[in-house]
Amino acid sequence: MSQNSDKSIPDVQSYADHRHVAIDRVGIRGIRHPVAVVDKTGIKQHTVATFSMTVFLPEDRKGTHMSRFAQLLNEHDHDAHSVANFVELFREMNRRLDSTEGTIEMTFPYFINKTAPVSGKPGMMDYEVTLRADIRRGHEPDTHVRVAVPVTTLCPCSKEISQYGAHNQRSQVTIDARVCNNTTLFWEDLIRIAEQEASCELYSQLKRTDEKLVTERAYENPKFVEDLIRDIARRLDDVAGLCSYTLEVENFESIHNHSAYAVLTRSRDD
Repeated sequence: MSQNSDKSIPDVQSYADHRHVAIDRVGIRGIRHPVAVVDKTGIKQHTVATFSMTVFLPEDRKGTHMSRFAQLLNEHDHDAHSVANFVELFREMNRRLDSTEGTIEMTFPYFINKTAPVSGKPGMMDYEVTLRADIRRGHEPDTHVRVAVPVTTLCPCSKEISQYGAHNQRSQVTIDARVCNNTTLFWEDLIRIAEQEASCELYSQLKRTDEKLVTERAYENPKFVEDLIRDIARRLDDVAGLCSYTLEVENFESIHNHSAYAVLTRSRDD
């Protein structure tokens, strides 16, 4: 037998370990890979995702097989990932690594072609989307979808006390939603809720007529960080297929050297 064959090379990771210390999660993180994702209409979009892939390691096993994580990604190059089917990739990872627990996460830029509100000029907006699946021994897998959405907010206090004008700022809404079992949740819907509840949504392409409209729209719709998080929470409470969520809003203040911030966590059991 050749000295270079797999069977002739020791499998050190499979050796027994006698320190009796189990490891909650071990694996790889920060690996980038080209992927295809599919939106609610079934259209594929090609992008690049950053993966984190980890499993539970029992106390009697020396190590996990790190190469199997990357191998799994390479073998699923042609898959189109969605919230609905992401858990299948997760189950395959746990099977290959012979583990009862684990976590897989992929973060990618997702692009939406938005048209300016007056001129109709098209432009691509990018949003950060994360899919995550994890499982603890004896439980069903949990699937999460997280979106980070940039928006505009205008300060109600500034508008109220100023003779003219009001300060506004770029804000970021982050929604981390846990998907109920056997249901479907779309990241585009979460993005749209965040944009609709802001003082104004953002566009990548604006002509002067568009800029006038979005400036006036924000002025007519002032919101504190507290207003925005409450308005979004009321919308999320009505979303089917969403079991729980953590909602964050951060205003990158234009007249302060700090941000205004709010966080809210809800569950269907609350």
